[in-house]
Amino acid sequence: MPSFATLQASVGDIPTIIEIQEKTWEPTYRDILSKEQIDFMFEKIYSPESLSHQMESGQQFMILLSDETPAGFSSVSEEKPGKYKLHKIYVLPATQGTGAGKYLLQATENYVKSVGGTVLSLNVNRYNKAKTFYEKMGFQVVDEQDIPIGPYWMNDYVLEKPLN
Repeated sequence: MPSFATLQASVGDIPTIIEIQEKTWEPTYRDILSKEQIDFMFEKIYSPESLSHQMESGQQFMILLSDETPAGFSSVSEEKPGKYKLHKIYVLPATQGTGAGKYLLQATENYVKSVGGTVLSLNVNRYNKAKTFYEKMGFQVVDEQDIPIGPYWMNDYVLEKPLN
């Protein structure tokens, strides 16, 4: 069983985040989104400039280490007092099923609680199998949203979890 740890990421970790993302996005979304949409969103959300801007705008990124090797990441930010949004959470495909995602989500929740958060929300594509994982982790669907992103649409569920 691998040993996990997390560390707070900085701008210097952007290449690591992009490397993890390059290995996770296509397998995660190839059955849900077109290649064109995946490429468009990747460039819009995961360019070094975009990630740097996200960090400067208050998103806190965490890197998941599996046996001291980067294997995933998450990012959260405060939407309103006490309510945080989980923007991103990904673990490398080779690490899925090892408890890595559960560890990273719990570490992210602990971070949110440590800075005064009482609710964590997230969006998940309506066709993403990860919805089941979030529900097992205590999240519940509270809404549906159709979000334009360039010429494409994200068709999402909004899930929330109270943090006690």
